[in-house]
Amino acid sequence: MIKFFEKDPYAPIQYVYDVEDILYKGKSDFQEIMVIKNPHFGNMLVLDGVVQITERDEFLYHEMLVHVVMHAHPEPRKVVVIGGGDGGAVREVLKHKSVEKVYFIEIDEEVIKVSKKFFPSVAGGVDDRRVEIKCMDGAEFVKNRDGDIDAVIVDSTDIIGFAKSLFTVEFFKSVKDSLTDDGMFVTLSESLHFHKDMVIEVQEAMKLIFPIVDLYTAPLATYAGNWWTFSAASKKHNLRDIKTEYRIDTKYYNDEIHRQAFLPPKVYEKLMQRKLQW
Repeated sequence: MIKFFEKDPYAPIQYVYDVEDILYKGKSDFQEIMVIKNPHFGNMLVLDGVVQITERDEFLYHEMLVHVVMHAHPEPRKVVVIGGGDGGAVREVLKHKSVEKVYFIEIDEEVIKVSKKFFPSVAGGVDDRRVEIKCMDGAEFVKNRDGDIDAVIVDSTDIIGFAKSLFTVEFFKSVKDSLTDDGMFVTLSESLHFHKDMVIEVQEAMKLIFPIVDLYTAPLATYAGNWWTFSAASKKHNLRDIKTEYRIDTKYYNDEIHRQAFLPPKVYEKLMQRKLQW
């Protein structure tokens, strides 16, 4: 059996996976795309040498990325999903009955096509009538909107290359301006184990723009560092409070997980003061 050696630019370790089969290998205008089959994780989507999702554990990431802000918001109707060409975030957003419109902004159309073919259980929702797909830079999409969006969810690749535009103060300002008064924002922000300084930098940049900024985490086996963080922001509501009753079907996320996922206040304070050492 051949081996796949992951090429994560930020990880101090290297993950190695057994490969039963290479189902797809190609190159888009933006990145190298590969789908491999592993005996434990099933089909795995790999972009530029880095594992993005696996059939076995993708739900952990997608549920935690989406449902915290969707439940902290009183009634999310119009949602923007930036990135996440695999469609998992869109699938989770559509579980909320209040949702009327999802703008699915993915710069690389090829990732959507590959995901629909090899990850149908993940990408199945992208053809829903409420979803409008736009293949463009997400930073450009949110510019100069008139404050009509309830939630912006960023599901990007690592904070390098063309994804960098989604982690600037300018982008965060555009997001805030695009949101309604109840509006909320969430983005992945790497691992608390391996990328602590990066986590802090994202939090600090968001605090320059949003009045309420917080951090929550989830365990993810296939992402470097395994203790993954999500940086969330709100214009008005406390992100730790649940405003929309938990009624959806999920494998991991629930109202109890919601409350426990956030860093305890004393730990968060230590982190932001750069006193959290490991």
